[in-house]
Order: sequence, then C-alpha cells, then structure tokens
Amino acid sequence: MGDHAQAGCGLAAAPRDIIDDVYPARAFDAEAVEAGRLLFAKECRFVAGVGSAAALPPETLPEIAFIGRSNVGKSSLVNALTGRRMLARTSRTPGRTQQINFFELGGRLMLVDLPGYGFAAASKAAVKTWTALVEHYLTSRASLRRACLLIDSRRGITDTDRPILALCDNAALSYQVVLTKTDEVKPAALGEVARSVSAELKRRRAAHPEIHLTSAERRRGIAALRATLAGLAEVAPPPSPR
Repeated sequence: MGDHAQAGCGLAAAPRDIIDDVYPARAFDAEAVEAGRLLFAKECRFVAGVGSAAALPPETLPEIAFIGRSNVGKSSLVNALTGRRMLARTSRTPGRTQQINFFELGGRLMLVDLPGYGFAAASKAAVKTWTALVEHYLTSRASLRRACLLIDSRRGITDTDRPILALCDNAALSYQVVLTKTDEVKPAALGEVARSVSAELKRRRAAHPEIHLTSAERRRGIAALRATLAGLAEVAPPPSPR
C-alpha cells in the first residue's frame, strides 16, 4: 500500500511491521513507539459517565475522543490501547454506550469514548439526546485535541459517517480516521478502502491525512496509534530529585 518511508534523522527505527499500520505507509522511530507504550501502560481510571452537557467534567487534560457508528469497535479499541479487557464495556448490541465516558490516562491524557451514531437499539428520543450531547461536546470542548473517527474497514466511509466529518470540518476540529476490524478484510481490499478514504479526506478541511489501520482482535496498529496519541499528551513532569 505505497512505498515504505525511511526512518529519519538517524533515529532508531521501530519494528518494520509498524510501518504498514498507517496509510500512507511511514516509519515510526523507536523513541515514539516506546513513549506510546509507556504512556498507555500507566494507570487508566474511569473518571465520569456523562449524559448531559451540564455534567461534563472540568477540562484539566488534553482530550482524545473516539467516535464512530454504532458497533464499529470503539470500546474494543480503547481496551486494546490501554491493555485492559474491561476498561470500556463492549457489546454486540449497537447503541450500548449511551453516555460520554471519560478515562484519565496517567495524569497526562483523557480518553473519551462517545456514543455511537447510526443504527442503535434505543428509542428515537434517546438517540436524539445522545446526538445533541455529542455535537455539543465536539464543537465546544477547548481541551479536545483530536477526534479519532473510527471507520469499519469492511465498508469504508458511508453516508452515515459524513455528517460527523462535516461537523468536525465546520468546527475546525482536527480528526483522524482509524480503520477498524482490518483482520476481516483481505490485503488487496483493505488497500482499496484505504486509498478511497484517503482521497475523500483530501477534500476535507480538518482531516488529518494519515489513516491508522487497526484490529483490536489481532492487536494490529495498536503500537502505531499509541505513538501518535502520545504525541498529543501533556508533557510529563520531570522526576522529583532524590
């Protein structure tokens, strides 16, 4: 899926398989990969489950939001990133996440699991409430550094996803596509999906050009995504003198 970029500036290269976990393919330096590993190995604690704008917690840390259509694999991805099976609850029933869930990672980053959009096993009134809350959060949260927009790699970007892309574009909110469930797609088909998504993102004002290719089941792309997100975290304080 494209020529492999070379590791730059004399930095040690990360394992070669990580190169193919993003599109366009590029090398990650070992320092960035290790920084991501160390950050996501830190304690990750549940802070709040929010069902209304008035209940949103104070903005104390940079926030990374995970958003996507119902059952795209948001909770599974959060669990894989943090190495915890049950941090974020997973379900085969679309619409099970019915609030915005905040998780503090090592005192440096806030991971935010948003309710899914599209089909959900919930009432129309509940879906309307979630939609309004998510739109408020995405357009008004000053601490939100980036939205990770999860797209099912078996389908690519659909008409259900495009209103969220437009919302982020209009709000000038930086967002990055993360393809999920790549273990269920053959390499050639995955390449076509990645190229198609990349072409659409080039027409979007707030879209980050790099696409992460992930599988929570096979742990594909986890190290690369950790490295990217660690770069958005609050700088760790220096160690205390002995």
